[in-house]
Amino acid sequence: MTATLPIEAAPRAQRTDRIPVAVLGATGSVGQRFIQLLEGHPWFRLTDVVASERSAGKTYADAADWRLDTLLPREASALVVKPLGAELTARLVFSGLDSSVAGEAEDDYANRGCVVVSNSKNHRMDADVPLLIPELNAEHLGAIERQQKRRGSKGCIVTNPNCSTIGLAMAIAPIERLYGITQLHVTTMQAISGAGYPGVPSIAILDNVIPYIGGGEEEKIESEPRKILGGWDGSRFTDATFRISAQVNRVGVIDGHLMSISLKLRDDKVLDLDRLRREFETFAGEPQKLGLPSAPKQPLHFLAEIDRPQPRLDRDRERGMSVSVGRLRPCPLLDLRMVALVHNTIRGAAGAAILNAELMEAKGLL
Repeated sequence: MTATLPIEAAPRAQRTDRIPVAVLGATGSVGQRFIQLLEGHPWFRLTDVVASERSAGKTYADAADWRLDTLLPREASALVVKPLGAELTARLVFSGLDSSVAGEAEDDYANRGCVVVSNSKNHRMDADVPLLIPELNAEHLGAIERQQKRRGSKGCIVTNPNCSTIGLAMAIAPIERLYGITQLHVTTMQAISGAGYPGVPSIAILDNVIPYIGGGEEEKIESEPRKILGGWDGSRFTDATFRISAQVNRVGVIDGHLMSISLKLRDDKVLDLDRLRREFETFAGEPQKLGLPSAPKQPLHFLAEIDRPQPRLDRDRERGMSVSVGRLRPCPLLDLRMVALVHNTIRGAAGAAILNAELMEAKGLL
């Protein structure tokens, strides 16, 4: 990987002048998670909530069918919902929009000079849009300058990956750095919250596993990690060279995507499991160095128990912002196999986008 952008100065943990932010798709599942995680944020202050025409003009409390396990934040409840395309108080915009409308709407706000930090899939693979995991590829923010020149504005789009991709990329990053990877197979067991609300009908998921998830889920998992773990050479992204085969399943778990991973190392390198465990336990990146507010102290947790990680027991580690890895052992077909777990709506969605924005603020890019 190329060197990260220079660290100038760590920003203060608490600001007196919190940055105004907007949330697009604020009444949806990811939008609600944004609202929840932004409550009391030390750097960001929610000023705009944006949703569909049917919600516009209502207070957020009336428009949002709040479904999370905490109370609706008071600072959000009285805000009046704006329609998509409306003028915003905020320049920093978090997008939890459905992919059916996200592409055009995010481009529109970026062209108007907004910094759009998106959870949607539409722009992830664009040639000048960072697909960002701050612990892994902070240097990819270098693409913003090129993107702004193309747009002719100070606006830009930065994306976070697919909810399973984040867990997969973080879990394999120490292995790629230490040994190199040539091929990888992953089978995901993805929680029903990934389908939004109301999501999968109960009669379909109870007593059942559904071996298909729409929206190009397998294709995203097969392509996005290669961009993330590749490089930015100042003019273009270069993908990592390993190949991925993915199979996805929807399972009856509320939150937490579990992944079974098998991979082959480069050049028949000798595997040292103890050394690799230490790499997981000591792994850190820019968010930890900078002390970003949403950063987990330990991004990767290695669990030695034979039956871990498990969604119910491990998804909320570090407020849902870490990835848990376990069952690390040799593979009789490839070289190495393991299991990884990510909280799909926090580290895999809204929490990831907020951490991306924190990194951009720390780098002076907001």
